[in-house]
Amino acid sequence: MDLSGGSIMEFYQKGGPIMHALLICSLIGLVFIFERAWALYRSKIDTQEFLDRVRTALTKRHNVKEAIAACEEYEGPIANIMKAGLLKYGRPQDEIERTIETASAHELARLERGLGVLATISNIAPLLGFLGTVSGMINSFDALARAGLSNPGLVAQGISEALITTATGLGVAIPILSSYNYFTTRVGKYVLEMETAANVLLETYAEMETPGDSGA
Repeated sequence: MDLSGGSIMEFYQKGGPIMHALLICSLIGLVFIFERAWALYRSKIDTQEFLDRVRTALTKRHNVKEAIAACEEYEGPIANIMKAGLLKYGRPQDEIERTIETASAHELARLERGLGVLATISNIAPLLGFLGTVSGMINSFDALARAGLSNPGLVAQGISEALITTATGLGVAIPILSSYNYFTTRVGKYVLEMETAANVLLETYAEMETPGDSGA
């Protein structure tokens, strides 16, 4: 079927009511894809440079306020959990660890926001497409029962139109699923960086408490 020009609307209309649901799914998916892409882009920082600044402020100058100020210059989960740990400087280690764990859980929830919606749409869209196809096949065989075998072209046309929803459902699901997998990979990378940052902070505190250790 030619999908160029005005035939796109014809293609859409032939798919039946299920096409409305698939259109809504695609629009919601696009909104969340762009929102997550922007949010994860803003969270990206030079982690090693940031950690070096914090370590230098703590080990070379023993200046916690300077380290906190460095955290406030950056946006993102790594800087946020470091700041949470720095604000607890001087407290027992188990309290600092609990604070970092709580901050990490909060940041992880922010990073994963909307991913459940993308996963749901990527699963639902093909099922909606299949539902539309089954409904169309039922109508086609109903038409065959009424017209008999004298008009096979009518049945073939009905089957062709019924498959439109399956193709559309897959067309909606594939890019959304690809985006979901990409975002989960990015989130996993941020989780590893948050764990690294937390370990660096705790190790730096230990160095500061060691007599005669000037740090590295």
